[in-house]
Order: sequence, then structure tokens, then C-alpha cells
Amino acid sequence: MSGAASGAAGDFLAGMAAASRARSAAAQAELPARELLARVKDLPRAPSLKLSSFDLIAEVKLRSPAVGLLKAAADEDVGERVATYARAGAAAVSILTEPSRFDGSLDDLERGARALHPLAVPAMRKDFLVDGYQVIEGRAAGAGGVLAILRMIPRADLEELIDTALQLEMFVLLEAFDEPDIALAHELVDARAAHNDLLLVGVNSRDLTTLKVVPGRLDALGAKLPRSVKRVAESGVATAEDAARMARHGYDVALVGSALMSAPDPAALARDMLSAARKAKNP
Repeated sequence: MSGAASGAAGDFLAGMAAASRARSAAAQAELPARELLARVKDLPRAPSLKLSSFDLIAEVKLRSPAVGLLKAAADEDVGERVATYARAGAAAVSILTEPSRFDGSLDDLERGARALHPLAVPAMRKDFLVDGYQVIEGRAAGAGGVLAILRMIPRADLEELIDTALQLEMFVLLEAFDEPDIALAHELVDARAAHNDLLLVGVNSRDLTTLKVVPGRLDALGAKLPRSVKRVAESGVATAEDAARMARHGYDVALVGSALMSAPDPAALARDMLSAARKAKNP
């Protein structure tokens, strides 16, 4: 990545992190962490993440900065959509809670997690998380997992975020964009070997400057990910053929958002992706 591109990418993540810190501070002023944690302790346990040879994390995403509006909030029944994903075989459902660029909310997460619980499928809070408080916030809304963007926050904050999730028995998807991110992922995973069943490491194929998918990034980086945890292909998986290619490149999971949100029959697409990838994994 060139210096200019790196700066632009850094500006995007820095802006999202700053907005996220402001949201966290406002939430903590209204409900301190100690009180929020007390609420979490009274909740029923979230469904466990159960993975097989190849799995799908399906995503609820109303807006994408790359393509614009996918679904109007007024027209979207989050509970119905997540149930559709789960019944089609999704192992987990990622639900965007970032409000400014993705039209997400904690209310969406809560509705989705409530619908998923009887189906024994966990919800994952997907956001630009910056601290452990937001992890607890996600758990309070019913999430069983969270996303952690490796390059976005200082390492001490990142480790606190991850360890908070592990203490709450939540799974964590560590998101990488390049080889330095992957090197950090190796260190974080190695230091938490006792919790490898709750850790996943993924490669996001989007360029943070253009927000477009970078052809070949997933193919090139899959083999470099830690082998002691499940490996996730993020973004750029739009068809059954894409999912099969990811399986052949060593991935165990595909996180799919925009393709499912825009598909006329998302359940059929999810089933086709799983079938093709599992056949590629076990020919």
C-alpha cells in the first residue's frame, strides 16, 4: 500500500474509531460498565458457535459505504431475515450496529439475537469496536460474538477488547487486511491457545481507501492465517463458485453480507454457497 493510500485508509478507520469512542463514552455516561455487566450476568447464555467443514456467517447490513442503501430500515424485518439465514444453514449471523455509515443499531442486534436464540444460532456484533464496554454492550443485546479490527486501535485496547469477550464466553473474529495484520493475529492467537475454540481470524478483501474488493487478496492470504483457529473469508464472496474457491484456498468460513442482502432468494444463495464449498473442501 502506498503512503497516500495508507493515509487514506488510516483516515477512514481513524474516523470510524473516533465516532465509536464517542458512542461508547455517551453510553457509559448513561449506564456505567459495572451496572451493564451486572445485567449481563443475569442473561441466559448465548448460543454457542458450532462449525463444521465449511460454514457461513450471514450478515444483516442495511447500508454499505461501497454500494449505498441495500435495504431501508422501514422495509426490513431483522428477525425474519436472521431466521431465514439460520434455517438455510448459517452458523452465525453478523448484525451491523454502526449507525452513521451502515444504518445499524443495537436494537437491530437485540431483535436479531432474540429471533436466533430458539434456533441455537449466535449473533455477532459487527461494528468498529474500540473497548471492552462495547463488547459487554453487545452481550447485553444478546450477541454471542464480536468483530475486532486488528489495525484500528492500540494493541492494549485490542487485547482488552478480546479478553473481555473471552471472559464472557463470546467468540471473536479477528479481522486482518494484510500480512502485518496477520502477524499480529498469530501473536494474539498463540497467547490465547486455551481459547482457540472462541477465536477466528479473517481476511477482509476490501480496500480501505476505495472500499472496493481487491481481486486476489483472499486467495493470496488464506494460507498465511493461523491454522489453530477457523479462517474466515470476508467480503467479495458473492456466488457459490466464490465460496468453493475460498474452501480450496483453505478458508473454513465465509462472511457474506451484500450478496445475501441483495439476493432475490437469500436462503437459496446461502444453501448453494454451503453446498459448493463443502464439496470443494471434501471432494
